[in-house]
Amino acid sequence: MADDAVLIDTRGQTLVVTINTPARRNVLSRAVYEPVIQALSKARAEGLRSVIVTGAGGFFSAGGDLRMLKERREMPFEDRAAQIEYLHDMIRALRQSPLLVIAAVEGGAAGAGASMAFGCDMIVAAEQSYFKLAYVNAGLVPDGGGSGYLAMNLPRQMAMEMCLTGKPVLAERLFAMGVVNRLVPAGTALDSALALADDLANGPPQAQAAIKALINAPDDDRVASHLTRERGAMAQALGADEAAEGIRAFEEKRSPSF
Repeated sequence: MADDAVLIDTRGQTLVVTINTPARRNVLSRAVYEPVIQALSKARAEGLRSVIVTGAGGFFSAGGDLRMLKERREMPFEDRAAQIEYLHDMIRALRQSPLLVIAAVEGGAAGAGASMAFGCDMIVAAEQSYFKLAYVNAGLVPDGGGSGYLAMNLPRQMAMEMCLTGKPVLAERLFAMGVVNRLVPAGTALDSALALADDLANGPPQAQAAIKALINAPDDDRVASHLTRERGAMAQALGADEAAEGIRAFEEKRSPSF
């Protein structure tokens, strides 16, 4: 249905999962998390080989909805943390699925949307697309494992730059660092991801699943611990005065005064 927050479509041996709220740049919410988790289970149950995660309307995902975060500010700390855990459940599902999960990024992946892309096994990104962790601009901290991924996979200074400035980093730069697997012309990320999935489907599925588990294994404990740290830090930050000013400034279309 056109009004579904997540659309799924089987393409050969691949399940394409599309975040489908383009009018709001495919923001993430519980309307997205559970359908994505269910889609991963569906793909495995149907014997498919891979899953592609993408966004509708030429944009991957802008991440969390600041209006929703504004409402969560009024919750007790424990409830704020519990809401973040829904996002983290989806990130864990992406990493723990034995299927190969590919992010097809057009336009941009921001906030938790970037964390979601980083949580996939491989990334196909369009030229001039970008990745941005702009939490700091709203007085917040990353969640969804984004800061952990950057810390484990990029030079420390680059991770600091992305998280402390909140400025977009072009896919070309991350491609040069090995974070993006394929850099393709704009408008072709999904088709290129499908071609990559088809190529991988020629390989042995059990061995591929074992390889994915082995590559993830050294980081599994660190990721689990880091998600817990991010959940606490984000829940704390969301209740602080800086977040109140950051969210208010976003609504008023001005620079925040911290």
